Amino acid sequence: MKRIAVFLIVAIVCAGIGWAAFQATAGSEQPLSPNVPAGPLLYLEAKDFSSLLADWNSSPQKKQWLESSNYEVFSRSRLFLRLKGASDQFAAAAGLPPDMNFLSQVAGTHSVLALYDIGNLQFLYITYLPSAKSMQTTLWQSRTKFEPRSVAGVNFYLRRDPESQKEVAFAVSGDYLLLATREDLMAGALQLMSGSKDRTVETEPWWAQSVASAGIAGDLRMILNLEKIVPSPYFRTYWVQQNITDMGQYSAAVSDLFRSSKQYREERVLLKKSAAIAGSPAAGDAATADLVRLVPDGAGIYEARANPSPDACFDLLETKLLAPHLGAASPSQIAPQVQLTSGETGAGADLETRIDQPAVRREAAPSIALALKELLTNTSTLASLQVQSTELDKAGVFVRIRSGIVLLATSDWNEGSAQSALADFVRPELTASQLGVGWQHKSGYQELDGLWPLVTAVHGRYLLVADDAALMETMLSNFSRPPSLKPALFLAAFNHSRERAGFARFTGLVDRPNLPQSRVPGNDRQPQFFSQNIASLSSSLADVSSENIVVRVDGGKVLQTVTYEWAQ
Repeated sequence: MKRIAVFLIVAIVCAGIGWAAFQATAGSEQPLSPNVPAGPLLYLEAKDFSSLLADWNSSPQKKQWLESSNYEVFSRSRLFLRLKGASDQFAAAAGLPPDMNFLSQVAGTHSVLALYDIGNLQFLYITYLPSAKSMQTTLWQSRTKFEPRSVAGVNFYLRRDPESQKEVAFAVSGDYLLLATREDLMAGALQLMSGSKDRTVETEPWWAQSVASAGIAGDLRMILNLEKIVPSPYFRTYWVQQNITDMGQYSAAVSDLFRSSKQYREERVLLKKSAAIAGSPAAGDAATADLVRLVPDGAGIYEARANPSPDACFDLLETKLLAPHLGAASPSQIAPQVQLTSGETGAGADLETRIDQPAVRREAAPSIALALKELLTNTSTLASLQVQSTELDKAGVFVRIRSGIVLLATSDWNEGSAQSALADFVRPELTASQLGVGWQHKSGYQELDGLWPLVTAVHGRYLLVADDAALMETMLSNFSRPPSLKPALFLAAFNHSRERAGFARFTGLVDRPNLPQSRVPGNDRQPQFFSQNIASLSSSLADVSSENIVVRVDGGKVLQTVTYEWAQ
């Protein structure tokens, strides 16, 4: 009888523990969007924010990045200063700094961050955090410094900085911790959690359409109201990609990040403002997938595009193979960055720079490019492919860049016209006669008989041009491969593990004359952009072995998949 009683007690205790665990899990999986008031520009949702934060804090990538030149440059940037200013204002209003310790304390599992104003960084944050943990945070323990408020029967706390007029409010409602930088956002969220029927983010078309167009939510989901974000001057100033015009054609976007030990995958959906805008023709998408089979194994980088314009094909041939050093640099569309250094603007090496006469500008004459442009205009191109790789020379000193381009047309290329147009383009750089611009027949391709490294081949509807015979032979041998990828508007891949060392060596040699001989305290110079800034970022992400990008169009939606493979 005693054994039965003990068994029943144990069973009841186990059942109670199980029910408590179920309640905790069920609570953390409750959707949080019904508690977010309408009006945000950006909606960020994490299934387990505390785990994401812990993984970042314990990662070697964080440690390496904080010690890198890339972070050094970022810490001097205008964006960093803006964020630091916002952090200082939050600290003044809340009475405690929003550092990593603070963030770790308030990081629960299922969490949502809704951003309502980019310039002033006004946000609402809701996270599933058991009330016992919430009351252990520094934020809760400093509540006596806040003014108590109440809405819908729930207490919250508000503090305002008299100088900046910035507000910070927080509340604990059941097992949820709420934090906001506006009193009305906090009050609105608490009213919604109590059952109010006020408008939420779910009632807004941009949010509902984005969620309906996306698949299952990832470990991290971001939804953007692009119709309001893109016109913002802050977005136009700080958006890294600077493709503002391209982003203007979309009304909203959703991005889901899926994580595993070997792979990070990002699934994006961009919604066009006009669903009537048709996607690319199916023939171009199929041609793009067909071209990728020609990419050599282990290539450093490749890009395949559907339906390129004649001008795009011409620019590709000119900049990668025919005249990579001709012409002036493209005018920058980005305002100069503020250099927070000692104020020096030159060095001893600048004494050789002439300032009393304009720099020599070498541009290809229109008559030289006429034949090639005419060839590309008269032959409709379905897809283009560019392939590049680097390799050390035999001496192990210099890094050589090998490039190849393939154009797939709707009809067969005229081999004689193609060879003539290519030779005419490069002739002025080589000779005033025919020396060095004659074509020698090789096994399956033609090669210039001079010092200019240029080979070409016509394979029916395929025009292949490269600056390396071995690369050409590899691409030709891959015609026997069947296509392995599905049709797409854009396909690209970058082999980071293969190209990382070559990039660092190449840029190090190029930047060496510009590197300071010594670093004097108080007179530090900005790290060189490629060999120190970008190379240090590449080193911090050394465990990312490769990146793949796939872009497809489905009616009024643009679907993008970006996959990062981890080496470890």
